[in-house]
Amino acid sequence: MKKLIAALIAGLFATAAFAQAPAAPEAAKTEAAAPKAKKAKKAHKAKKAKKAAEAK
Repeated sequence: MKKLIAALIAGLFATAAFAQAPAAPEAAKTEAAAPKAKKAKKAHKAKKAKKAAEAK
């Protein structure tokens, strides 16, 4: 029983340490993808405006 309690406590410490680790690599990926998303959104707006102008 003591081994089980020791294992549970060790697991809690490991979980707490993992939860406090910084997530810097994923933030860098998100920032790198942001300019592509902005370009795509801008291109979509341009296409939509062009279609609206042609419809008139």
